[in-house]
Amino acid sequence: MDIILIPGLWLTARSWDGIVPRLEEAGHTTHALTLPGMESDDADRSGVTRQQHVDAVVSAIDAVPDDAKVLLVGHSMGGVLAWAAAAARLDRVAGVVFLASEPGIPEQSDSMFPVDGDDVPLPAWDFFDDEMVEDLDGDLRDRIRAGSVPSPVHAVTDGLSFENDALHDLPVTMVTAEYDQAQLKAWTDAGESGTEEIAQLRNVVWVDLNSGHWPQFSRIDDTSRVLLEAAARV
Repeated sequence: MDIILIPGLWLTARSWDGIVPRLEEAGHTTHALTLPGMESDDADRSGVTRQQHVDAVVSAIDAVPDDAKVLLVGHSMGGVLAWAAAAARLDRVAGVVFLASEPGIPEQSDSMFPVDGDDVPLPAWDFFDDEMVEDLDGDLRDRIRAGSVPSPVHAVTDGLSFENDALHDLPVTMVTAEYDQAQLKAWTDAGESGTEEIAQLRNVVWVDLNSGHWPQFSRIDDTSRVLLEAAARV
């Protein structure tokens, strides 16, 4: 199966380096993405929007030959891009995996992270909740930061809408990381902002990874296993 790997904020295709060999050893073809404006620290991010990031995922789907169906894997904010791309190419997507991620976004006009001009750089580690970084040792924190690129501010703050109800029948794997499925379900049942899409899912498997927010770095074996299971399911 063709598996498209979509990074979260601040990350590039290299963030999947620990995962790609394991998926390919199992016979899958991987497509790890670097999104527009994320090519380097010096890239021009001033006009890059969230929709352009969605369009980049759609283009990756279209580039898979023979009209084969694909599995989309989105980490963190990459899950939002995966969901929007799935809505645009529903006939081409076999399923979506949300890795430490959810399909919806809260309504917001300002970045929840510190902004520097047109850039949203990776914040200091103490910005994040302890649960998010608890399994990142000093070496992993250094590696993630060294490979990080500021995200475009509009790709962080722009809204998206999902208006295709058939999208909610798509096979979904929700991989919870720094919180477990019980907590996410509680937030969803309470109608917390950003959980509206989760409440409408009709074909979902839940997996508790019990990790921090970056399991593709800290839990390579477990993350690979979960993705292989999701690919087998679809």
